[in-house]
Amino acid sequence: MRHLKAHRKLGRTTEHRMSMLRNMATSLINAPKEHIVTTVPKAKELRPFVEKAITLAKKAQGLSAEDQKTRGVHLRRQAAAFFHAGNSTFKAAQSRFRGKKGEEKTPIERTAGVKAVQRLFNELGARYKDRNGGYTRIIKLGRRQGDNAEMAVIELVDNPSELAAKG
Repeated sequence: MRHLKAHRKLGRTTEHRMSMLRNMATSLINAPKEHIVTTVPKAKELRPFVEKAITLAKKAQGLSAEDQKTRGVHLRRQAAAFFHAGNSTFKAAQSRFRGKKGEEKTPIERTAGVKAVQRLFNELGARYKDRNGGYTRIIKLGRRQGDNAEMAVIELVDNPSELAAKG
């Protein structure tokens, strides 16, 4: 029996499912048009996952300058757990960890997870500071041709393209 079991397993192990949700959250936050296309069950699982991260960014907006140094750093570190860090290229990662003799170690660029956390706290926290939840929207698209899976778009509400279309 599945009493009090809140989330969908999506046919994956816990590690795979959490990794998938972190990848999707990173993609959603970093997407230029602030939406991604996925299946409906994945979108429904992603919604609370992303909204918790946005809530952390929103909490940081209300902090004073003194609290930003302590509490703000803590909130950023908590939010970083919602995103994958990733690496820029395999070669750069390999040379950094295995450093060959005589070669200079190349620094790895900021990755998608770091960019997502920065965007979350710099842009999205300020955008949603007056909104009490409901930062995402799921729009059903119909069924996929190959396997008949129900598809959906999950997007951030009040995105720039949506606001441009309204006004």
